[in-house]
Amino acid sequence: MKKYKSKKRKFENYAYVLDFLEYGYPDDKRPLHQRKPIAQGFGEKQFVLMELVLKDDKTVEIGERVYIGKGKRDKVEYISRMLKYEELTPTAKTELFYVIKEAVKRNEKKFIQFINECGPITNKMHSLQLLPGIGKTTMWKIIEEREAKPFESFEDVEKRVHRNLLDAISKRIEEELKEPQKYYLFVQWKEHQQ
Repeated sequence: MKKYKSKKRKFENYAYVLDFLEYGYPDDKRPLHQRKPIAQGFGEKQFVLMELVLKDDKTVEIGERVYIGKGKRDKVEYISRMLKYEELTPTAKTELFYVIKEAVKRNEKKFIQFINECGPITNKMHSLQLLPGIGKTTMWKIIEEREAKPFESFEDVEKRVHRNLLDAISKRIEEELKEPQKYYLFVQWKEHQQ
C-alpha cells in the first residue's frame, strides 16, 4: 500500500481589518440585539478574504492587525467563513490594496527571496512579467541585477532597478483576488515558502 505525504495545512495567525460592521450587515433581518459585530478581513500569510465575528464588547479599527490564530484571541471570537471579492463592502474594497501592501511589507524577506529565485512560467513568459509594469526590459534588468548580487530589500530593488516592486506585488495580489487569472503569482509565492 502506497503512503501519501499529507500537506500540512497552514492557518492564519493574523488578519487585517478591511471593514468593521458593528451591527452586522445592513440587510440582516434579525433584530439588532441578536446580531454580532462583524469585520471583513485579509489574511496576512495566505492572502485570503474572510469574515470575522468579534466578541460582543470589542471593536476594531480599519487597517488594524488582529490575532486570529489558535489559542486566546483578544477581539475575534471566530472566523465565520471565507469571502469572495464580490462579497466585500465598498469600504473593504477601498482598503484592500493598503492592507495587502502592509502584509507584503511584513513578508518582505520571503518576497525578496522569491524575486531573487523565481524563474520562467513558460518558454515565453517569466514570473516577473506577471507584475504590473514589468515588461521584458525591466525583467531582464532585475535578472541581471540579482545575478550580480541578490536583492536584500524592496528599497534595494528600487535603487538598482528603479521600480517599486512592493506596489507592483500588492497590485498583482489584488488583481488575483478580484478575478480569475491564467497564472497566479501569489500561489507560486505560497508554494515557494513551504
